Amino acid sequence: MRPLTGLELGVSGYSTRGDSRSQHEGGIMLHDELLESIGLHQLLPSSLAPWRPLLVDGMAFFLGNLPAHRQEEILARQLALPARADAPIRLAALLVQCPTLHKLGQVLARNRRLPEELRFQLQKLESMPPTTPMEPVLARLHDELSNDPPVIIAQEALAEGSVAVIVPFTYRENGQVRDGVFKVLKAGIEQKFDEEIAVWGALGTFLEERGRSLGLPALDYRRTLDSVRKLLTNEIHLRVEQLNMRAARAFYAHDPRILVPRLLPWCTPRVTAMERIFGVKVTDARLSRLRRADLASTLVSTLVAQPFWSVAQSATFHADLHAGNLFATDDGRLAVLDWSLTLRLSKADRGSLVSILLGGLTLDGERIRKAVAALGTIAANDPILERTVERALDRVAFQGRFPGFDWVLDFLDELALTTATGFREDFVLFRKTWFSLSDVIGDMVGAYLPDIPLLMAGLTRFIAELPERLFSRPESTCNSTHLSNSDMMQAGASVWLIPGRYLARCWQVPAPREFLPT
Repeated sequence: MRPLTGLELGVSGYSTRGDSRSQHEGGIMLHDELLESIGLHQLLPSSLAPWRPLLVDGMAFFLGNLPAHRQEEILARQLALPARADAPIRLAALLVQCPTLHKLGQVLARNRRLPEELRFQLQKLESMPPTTPMEPVLARLHDELSNDPPVIIAQEALAEGSVAVIVPFTYRENGQVRDGVFKVLKAGIEQKFDEEIAVWGALGTFLEERGRSLGLPALDYRRTLDSVRKLLTNEIHLRVEQLNMRAARAFYAHDPRILVPRLLPWCTPRVTAMERIFGVKVTDARLSRLRRADLASTLVSTLVAQPFWSVAQSATFHADLHAGNLFATDDGRLAVLDWSLTLRLSKADRGSLVSILLGGLTLDGERIRKAVAALGTIAANDPILERTVERALDRVAFQGRFPGFDWVLDFLDELALTTATGFREDFVLFRKTWFSLSDVIGDMVGAYLPDIPLLMAGLTRFIAELPERLFSRPESTCNSTHLSNSDMMQAGASVWLIPGRYLARCWQVPAPREFLPT
């Protein structure tokens, strides 16, 4: 890449495409050269190539609508990089300067469909060495902890993330010296969030208009981004995280494999005080292959299977499962950090997912369509849904694709990229959290099927609840596997129909040559 000059990166009054830029009075414009130099297109794999122009234009809209002083800071950071800095380095530098985009980088950091060098740079965003000056951090701590708590605060930070700095401290409890950390919001982070969230509110409308002009499917960008905007605000509301941590610690209290940090008495709306975790990211842990596989199984069975197969009407999941929040502790446990983002999945939605699984196992397209309709606003007889279901079942019948959760969520993603499905925001987050966790596990152990521990946990629950099912009403779904006795009887009867459905698919829906059975 040739060196970039100040004129090329951005100059006052430079005019770019009017449909994808916003100009500020007396401010600066973000030049196309900058957006090209940071390699935005690499954030989408080749399978999503048609959406790359929309991503670039959407990013230009987002950056161009930030206050002028924020744009100047972004350009100054880019100019400070070595002239021949490659695209992944420039992109990571940009994401760090925008806390809402920083979160996007963390989510994508382990996605194996992205170039290796880009993933390497994005993984640095998961947990960064501290660069924020300590003076304002310590000043905020002393302002927040006005009651002069009996702690000794370190003068250097441990790490920092998108919105906060982690500062260690020691205190005495029961006559012993113990270690804790303060999670302290960065100075000015609330204002940055307000500025960015305001732009996110307008971005959905822009993407819908721009998507139409690019000939892309008419997706509900406004609703999706509005959901993301609401969730992101929890990042700076530490009281929300503190409530989530207390609930999570109680939920996992009887599982010795998992550790949720204990909150300490000195929490405030801008500071979270908790016990210090000693360990490393699960992806960096030096463990035997067998131990890493066991840890991967623990990740799925505790963070997904336990809440998914619970009898609760609303199950809570950690919604930010990137590697920076998952630690292998020195005493052999899994520590789960940063509970600011959680999602709640209703029992009915979990039941619909199980119905889609059963539909895949029995090649029952009608069951799948009804379950998908219950998850969103699309009708069960919608032609787009019917075609998408048939393609998903072809992958089961002709490619030998196992119809587990990966298959279900790949199918729902394909549907979401085809039409406005209207999935509820917590369900959208569940898809994101499953894929994030799968990517982390892939970096830990390579080829691994997260479906196995999740489905085995479901099978174990099903066997345990069999005596109770003997006395349940046929339509009752009060059990932990979410399906009624009537549902199970229908699924059992469908087993005998599988050969006929397979043969009908071979005759009536010609498969691509490479999919045909031998």
